Amino acid sequence: MKEIAILGPTASGKTALSLELADICNAVILSLDSLSIYKEIDIASAKPTKQERGNIPHFGIDEIYINEHFSVTLFFDIYKFSKSKAKRENKNLIIVGGTSFYLKSLIDGLHPKPQISQDIKNKIKQIPIKEAFEIVKSNDPIYAEKISSNDKYRIEKWLEIFFATNKPLTTYFNSLHKSPLAKDLKIYEIELDRNELKNKIALRTNKMIQQGLIDEVLYLEKKYTRIPKAMSAIGIKETLEYLDGYLNLEELQTKITNKTAQLAKRQSTFNKSQFKDIIKSDTKTLKTLISTYLNS
Repeated sequence: MKEIAILGPTASGKTALSLELADICNAVILSLDSLSIYKEIDIASAKPTKQERGNIPHFGIDEIYINEHFSVTLFFDIYKFSKSKAKRENKNLIIVGGTSFYLKSLIDGLHPKPQISQDIKNKIKQIPIKEAFEIVKSNDPIYAEKISSNDKYRIEKWLEIFFATNKPLTTYFNSLHKSPLAKDLKIYEIELDRNELKNKIALRTNKMIQQGLIDEVLYLEKKYTRIPKAMSAIGIKETLEYLDGYLNLEELQTKITNKTAQLAKRQSTFNKSQFKDIIKSDTKTLKTLISTYLNS
């Protein structure tokens, strides 16, 4: 079994390439996308349809509902499961998507987390959010600068570490060794001209709207409200603004396109700064290189 990762900015053609490669290289696919992980977010995530997936096993798609919490540790579990299945069935593993932070975490590993007792969890729930943030700020100013003062989830996770170890989260994690999960992983990245990418993004945005993006967001809002984090994702957030009357249809399409283009730029910058020895090229060249490697 061999495993590779395909990166690239959103709308660059990663999904189509991965499907072609999985078909000719006897592979399963692990999605590296923070929105495709959710059930019922189909159009806004631009995830491949069931018809497009065909008989190719996919992981990291439709794993949880948007009112369930998702973390990188859950992604680790999905990665382990997909890899074990690929090994059992003597298949290759293709990791593909734009959320490169997850891949970085796979390569670098995560710090082990201490056991958190129910007493600690109960204690934390009794602390008002403003008071809790002040505890974080006074004991771990470095971490406090990275989060919002009303980020309930991250503040509570910080308090769990603090009460369980008597150490600020930053100090605790700096003292531990991280264990990588994915070693010697070959990473490929699709390179695309900026103007061509912007055109692809605009075309995809138009297609999403034509396919029923607005109805999908209406359904999600009615079922889950606007509280879940996924409801602030690009495409969903702007559609909610449209539904609130702040944007017309043309402005909706333009805003999603521009926000997606900005995301694509951030993705490329992150990949360039975080990964070494990436093999970069156009889709056609990468298809040849990857298929040769996986089938060798």
